[in-house]
Amino acid sequence: MNPVNTLTQDAQASLPTGELPLGSVPVRVLCDFGARTGDLDLRFTPSPTGVDGIEGHAAVTARRGARYQREVSLSAMRHGLRIQGRADGWDPDARRLEEIKTHRGDPALIRPNRQALHWAQARVYGWMLCEQLQLDGLHIALVYYDIDSGRETVHEAWHTRDELTEAVDALCRRYADWARRERAHRLARDQALHQLAFAHPAFRPGQRSLAAAVYRAHTSGLVLLAEAPTGIGKTAATLFAALKAMPRHGTDRLFYLTARTTGRALALGALQGMDAGNGVPLRVVERLSRDKACEHPDKACHGDSCPLARGFYDRLPAARQAAAGTAWLDHPSLQEIALSHDICPYYLAQEMMRWCDVAIGDYHHVFDPGASWLTAAEQDERRVALLVDEAHHLIGRAREMHSATLDPADFQSLRQSAPPGLHKTLDRMHRHWNALAHQLSGSYTVLNDLPADFLAGLRQTSTAIADHLARQPGDAADAALMGWFFEALRWLRLADSFGDHSVVDLQPCARPLPRTRSAQPVIGIRNLVPAPLLSPLWTRLDGATLFSATLSPMDHMAQLLGLPSADQPRGHRQLQVPSPFDPSHLAVRVSMDISTRWANRQASLDPMADLMARQYRQQPGNYLAFFSSFDYLSQALDRLRQRHPDIPVWTQTRGMDEGARQAFIDRFVDDGQGIGFAVLGGAFGEGIDLPGHRLIGAFIATLGLPQVDPFNELLRQRLQARFGHGWEHTYLYPGLQKVIQAAGRVIRTEEDRGTVWLMDDRYARSPVRDLLPPHWQVQWAHARAD
Repeated sequence: MNPVNTLTQDAQASLPTGELPLGSVPVRVLCDFGARTGDLDLRFTPSPTGVDGIEGHAAVTARRGARYQREVSLSAMRHGLRIQGRADGWDPDARRLEEIKTHRGDPALIRPNRQALHWAQARVYGWMLCEQLQLDGLHIALVYYDIDSGRETVHEAWHTRDELTEAVDALCRRYADWARRERAHRLARDQALHQLAFAHPAFRPGQRSLAAAVYRAHTSGLVLLAEAPTGIGKTAATLFAALKAMPRHGTDRLFYLTARTTGRALALGALQGMDAGNGVPLRVVERLSRDKACEHPDKACHGDSCPLARGFYDRLPAARQAAAGTAWLDHPSLQEIALSHDICPYYLAQEMMRWCDVAIGDYHHVFDPGASWLTAAEQDERRVALLVDEAHHLIGRAREMHSATLDPADFQSLRQSAPPGLHKTLDRMHRHWNALAHQLSGSYTVLNDLPADFLAGLRQTSTAIADHLARQPGDAADAALMGWFFEALRWLRLADSFGDHSVVDLQPCARPLPRTRSAQPVIGIRNLVPAPLLSPLWTRLDGATLFSATLSPMDHMAQLLGLPSADQPRGHRQLQVPSPFDPSHLAVRVSMDISTRWANRQASLDPMADLMARQYRQQPGNYLAFFSSFDYLSQALDRLRQRHPDIPVWTQTRGMDEGARQAFIDRFVDDGQGIGFAVLGGAFGEGIDLPGHRLIGAFIATLGLPQVDPFNELLRQRLQARFGHGWEHTYLYPGLQKVIQAAGRVIRTEEDRGTVWLMDDRYARSPVRDLLPPHWQVQWAHARAD
């Protein structure tokens, strides 16, 4: 429901005297809010896809008579609410309204809470039809259609108009009371955002121009690509401007996405600085993954297993009301509220997404093919704006989210433990996989297209597993079987959208393969160019800003992310904020006599160790040293210890947990001295803030270029054909983005001073030199002292 929607004069005239219109509400939202009762029950039941649902509705309605009406638009006023939706079917001869739901398997396995919701929707449609046609009653049929068998299961009941009015009144009274409070919240929120002042006494240099550009983009519904230097306060500036734009543009929700936990914490901190949830009536929800938010990871999500799922919907209204009154809903707050009402924190957070003003989470919540945030907002008829922090990560993350692999080792393990009823199906799939082995040539093979026989076999296998799971009582389903089934469904979903933006490839399996002598390969669908898959998303938003310190060249980012063409009236806009810091505060030096190329690695170790030692002794303090890999890091660390054992060092290690990472960062204290060794592009190359004397310099012993391997070479060729400059798109631009991010750790405030050593002679060459930030005053130097 949008509390600020306006109604027509006729609709307003139908309201009781003195009652203000509360806006429109879809039937689905009304029933979701007030008709769900009983347990949260997420036991697996194979569900049709959206396409399956459309085809199922068409199959059912095609069986009806000539006067049968499909997709009947209905709208009616009740308790200040304009209720609207489309009824699936109306048979005027039989005086029967039908609500059609597609499913797979035994309809008796459809959970009671789902059936109650379906009945509520059907009754609301029935009431609206009675109002519209002035009927005294009608038949209401809940039709469950099995898309595999084509069988209909029909539950039918006669309802009088008075009975339906009573049922709808109960829903509307409950929702209208909530809607009044939500309307008051929205009005107070928008008034507060109109008057919102920046959280600090003044903008930092560069912040104002960034905030102004974000505001213009979001009030115009445009996409902005904004590059601004590290340390100017991008998070605070973009959030402030996007919030200011919300009442001006009628935006309901703002989604803030980031690639790292540290980014989420920065966003929450910036909102707290604006007094969100306290002085400013702004409802902020932090979303964690289900794994991190689950209170009982050893239990299944249904009332027979988890106490927080038992009676979930009965206790949800009180918990929802408490959460709405709290406003500041980071994970600890959500957890406290949920547990005080004995319900699941993760699913309370999911519910509050429908009523939030700002939601903070990871990229996948919006950009993954199975993402729900934007789709759910559209179903609720909400307008959404988007902020994407650290946007230089989005290309790589989008490729990952639109890629999938199937490993034959997992499949063969499944064959060993599968139920007897699936043996024939899995054996057929096994033969299809064997056939792929003949197409694998060497260590990496790209196929010209999706292998038709394998694809058909995978669809048949998935259907057979779905049928099997549909016949099983919830917890009897085998976890390994369901895990592989979900992997197969993801692979098939990507196959449905396969095009020249992706490739299908084969690689040898690295694990032993039981029950087969064939060298069955790993088969993958790997996205190369996310643009065609992301471009429709930008048109669904009411304004978006993608920002980072490293987005150059910006056309490269725009092309790969599928942003609307900049030369169009509704195209994307670009902004590059000049560095506000005194260039003389950062000494950038390129060592002209060090090469970190693979062939020169051993020869580079002595001069690098001596250079780091000389810089450290000239200006003692805390430094970071970045390397292209853990192997190179280890060699450089050993050489520094051998040649200069007096210099304190500490190092990043593989697989560091959050505690170990924090311990690494905690070594950087104001009066500290030493060199921390890290991998470029890893946890310490960006997203950490070490102002003042906590960090006074960095050594970067690489260009950050991705590894040359068959996949990256394929990527280079594909990008060359599509955009030109394939080598730059694949290797140079991503590499230098990591370098510039790492160097950005050194200068965090206007008072900071520091030194960055770029330890590779290639930095002196074009086009590398031309891509370095223009505010860097680069000095050409030698590793060895004269």
